[in-house]
Amino acid sequence: MLFTNVYAQQNSVNKEHKVTFKLKITEQTITDSIAIIWFIPPYLEKKTVIHHSLFPKSLNTNGLYEQTITFPDSLTGKTVTYYYEAAQYEYDLKRSLVLEENKVQQKIETWGYYEGLEGKVKPGRMLFVEPNSREEKKMFAEPYTGITADGKPIEDLYPIKKTGFSTVPIKNAVSAFIASLTEEQKSLSTFPIASNEWRRWHNIEDWSRAGVCFEDLNTLQKELAFVFLKESLSTQGLQKAKNIMTMEVYLATLAPENKDLGGEKYWFTFMGIPSDTQPWGWQMEGHHLIINYFVLGDQVVMTPTFMGSEPNLVETGENKGVRTFEMEEKKGFDFYLSLNSTQKEKATIFNKKEYDFNQTEAFRDNQIVPTTGISAKKLSKAQQAMLLDLIAEYVNNVRDGQAKIKMAEVNKYLNQTHFTWIQGSDTNSPFYYRIHSPVILIEFDHQTPIFLYDHSKPRPGPVKSHIHTVVRSPNGNDYGKDLLKAHLEKEHKQEKN
Repeated sequence: MLFTNVYAQQNSVNKEHKVTFKLKITEQTITDSIAIIWFIPPYLEKKTVIHHSLFPKSLNTNGLYEQTITFPDSLTGKTVTYYYEAAQYEYDLKRSLVLEENKVQQKIETWGYYEGLEGKVKPGRMLFVEPNSREEKKMFAEPYTGITADGKPIEDLYPIKKTGFSTVPIKNAVSAFIASLTEEQKSLSTFPIASNEWRRWHNIEDWSRAGVCFEDLNTLQKELAFVFLKESLSTQGLQKAKNIMTMEVYLATLAPENKDLGGEKYWFTFMGIPSDTQPWGWQMEGHHLIINYFVLGDQVVMTPTFMGSEPNLVETGENKGVRTFEMEEKKGFDFYLSLNSTQKEKATIFNKKEYDFNQTEAFRDNQIVPTTGISAKKLSKAQQAMLLDLIAEYVNNVRDGQAKIKMAEVNKYLNQTHFTWIQGSDTNSPFYYRIHSPVILIEFDHQTPIFLYDHSKPRPGPVKSHIHTVVRSPNGNDYGKDLLKAHLEKEHKQEKN
């Protein structure tokens, strides 16, 4: 039995202090019990009493799990924090309610979503899928579809073609770096082109990573690493990567007890062999900076790309004044302000920013992200230009010629592009936005602090000083997978002929 510490409900209580919980489960495979876990905040380690109440295994007539909890009189007017838990230690979102006097309350909710049964508002939730674990094997066994709006990838979005922008300088720079590695370093960092190693990345600082660590490279190897980054990225993209690394140096001084932080704690892996004609790629992975870079001929796919920062301003020391994500934040907010009231209402799917909302971070390669927000078709020409400029802020991190090719794709599907916004009533407060088209998905999220808050108090909600961004190629082309599939099919046909 999963739930071992089930507290009996108290009998000598006011019968009016009841809350009925009704839970709809749409995405979760439940093989055992479901429970409501609740406590009175703030949570204090080894002091706060955690209560468990099991749902009956049978569903009610509406197909929902239903359970009524009777609370003690002493809790009237207090806030209760609660969440749902399923078998195999699968947890739902943290929620809260205020117990009202002499009133029977009801909470009707969907697992993984806020705002009732409609399932429109889904906060982000970080996954931790350990290499070679049961969870990973299950994940890799599922067919790869990529990020989709409904679970069904749109076909024929990413044809093999000539772009006219040579990738030879990238190939030569990466080859020079690999040649500088020892045999042991090569064995740790080189994988087949179709390796699942592509999908094992994570943002957190203490994740177990494959590859060679920048910190362990000699002086020449470090120089060569920056040479291939310079050839692969634009001037803007390289500077953004360097600024994130600089911010990690600063964060390490603010959290000196954490030895996993630092500006050189980034790992490199290489898939396939650098070639003019065959598919190959590289990955850079570490805290707040992950770049996946796939090359086929003169085509490049630089997604998933994850960039983040906590904090986003260096306030002291030799790097004082370095700032991260200034333009991504400003351009996103300025675009939102350009919308009229009707457009803002259409774009905004939730008027509270109490949670993290990114949907497509680590291990979310097959995530379903429904189309929400306002369509670019409903924008004026000036607003469309602002939206394209915002998208370009992310796309222009890749090598200049490749950025032009990607922006041409983006323009082609502009009328199928949507912008989604989440923020509270205070326009100076943290926010989230998402840009979603058939060929690009961008997320910007002000996140809950991890390192920089008063640890003697409960963790606050999202703050502007912690930012996560993600760029994806929806409908199957993250890691260049759609191009790789087309390439392999083409080769197979040629072999048969």
